[in-house]
Amino acid sequence: MAWFHSLCFALVFSALSNGGSATTRVIHPPRYLDTLLPNGNFELSPKKSNLNKTVIIGKYSLPKWEISGLVEYISGGPQPGGFYFAVPRGVHAVRLGNEASISQNVRVKRGSIYSLTFGTTRTCAQDEMLRVSVPGQSSDLPIQTLYSSSGGDTYAWAFKATSDVVKVMFHNPGIQEDPTCGPLLDAVAIKEMLPLKYTKGNQVKNGGFEIGPHTFKNFSTGVLLPPKLQDLISPLPGWIIESLKPVKYIDKKHFFVPSGFSAIEIVAGRESAIAQIIRTIPNKFYKLTFTIGDAKNACHGSMVIVAFAANETVKAPYDSVGKGGFKKASLIFQAISSRTRITFYSAYYHTRLHDYWHVCGPVLDDVSVIPLR
Repeated sequence: MAWFHSLCFALVFSALSNGGSATTRVIHPPRYLDTLLPNGNFELSPKKSNLNKTVIIGKYSLPKWEISGLVEYISGGPQPGGFYFAVPRGVHAVRLGNEASISQNVRVKRGSIYSLTFGTTRTCAQDEMLRVSVPGQSSDLPIQTLYSSSGGDTYAWAFKATSDVVKVMFHNPGIQEDPTCGPLLDAVAIKEMLPLKYTKGNQVKNGGFEIGPHTFKNFSTGVLLPPKLQDLISPLPGWIIESLKPVKYIDKKHFFVPSGFSAIEIVAGRESAIAQIIRTIPNKFYKLTFTIGDAKNACHGSMVIVAFAANETVKAPYDSVGKGGFKKASLIFQAISSRTRITFYSAYYHTRLHDYWHVCGPVLDDVSVIPLR
């Protein structure tokens, strides 16, 4: 009998050691993502032995990241040569020199849309660019223009996952006279974009801009959404950034928002435009309504949002003193096809009251199109 028990034990042990299990192993899909990437704020520093002054030595010396080329580990504040590097969300950041990159593998859901949010700014006077990529998709973002004077700009960039694990990469494609010149990266977050649903009675999807990229909690100057030419998949679901310059996604915690938690600030005048193509019935009349206001960020002056729908146009004025406020505007139009494009842009350029380097503009919110009987 003892030999029988020994044989049973041996068979069970053999099965387990070859991958068997008394219960079936369940592979869970990755959780919903809306957070910093591992060491996305770069506060986990390389070992001192892997640093040559500020230059990181070793492919895997930056925790959670893989590096290539000349990558510097930077502390915010005054720098040699008279430079000042703002790192508003912490203490540390990385700077990408000529042809340098950092990358990280991220587990995602195949077929889902994700948006990266990251803080970046130029560090020298030369033209600088940041290439953001995942397998099969990449974009070069020009960062020479500064939209904020208080700690650099924040961008969002969206992609569709084509596998269960994607390699997120930030690369400096430029060749500068000074090899250490290049973009500064100070925070990286990711958010899964959930599928949109129509609101009953409203032809516009995501008209309140409540579904958008990750926003940083501890500091925000708004999130710049690149034009479609630089990001084929919009980080603002339902909407197209169809202009030459970005628009800014703002949140209630850091700005005045007319309704809900988020809105859009049109920061580059006629060069910033946002649009959506909606379903309509030819010859039927519809009413387009929206809110215009200011973000309570000292953006002042006579503001105008110009809105188009079918063959109709409306110019909605708003006098801003930069302390928060809004008003409603509307437009009645007759559809001429089964698809109608609605478009919004700012008629003028604006800056903050005592900060002429900080561009700003009118706030757009609560966009709706309802059919008229």
